[in-house]
Amino acid sequence: MVDSETQDRADYEGPLDLPDDYDPEEDGEGQHGPSLTDDLFALLEDGKTYAEAEVAYQKSRAGFTANRLKGAIAFGLGAFGVLHLALISFTVGAVIALMPLLGPWGATGVVTLALIIAGVVLLMLLKGRIDDIRDAFTDGNNE
Repeated sequence: MVDSETQDRADYEGPLDLPDDYDPEEDGEGQHGPSLTDDLFALLEDGKTYAEAEVAYQKSRAGFTANRLKGAIAFGLGAFGVLHLALISFTVGAVIALMPLLGPWGATGVVTLALIIAGVVLLMLLKGRIDDIRDAFTDGNNE
């Protein structure tokens, strides 16, 4: 036993994705629904809308990133300045602490020599890293 609504659906042979108020007889001149050209123009418009929205999104993202980058640079410079001052105070403190043992000139010489050795070690490590980067971008024939 089939109810009348199910029977009405079974008798209908038209496409199911048309609007409820669509009547093919009102289109005129034997045309049924939008043409392929209309669909292509609609697709082109949708593509343009999508591209405009994507450009606007990327612009807002870039603006947000630039704003955050400014703050990050400011905090980084502030941290660098504070650490620099801390190293200066450590150096002065080391000289003052060694003065009773070595005298003023001896303490200054020891601290200066220690800083020079530390700088040379850091420069050698830097050179190794730069050489690694250079090797990564050269072919094996340029030795």
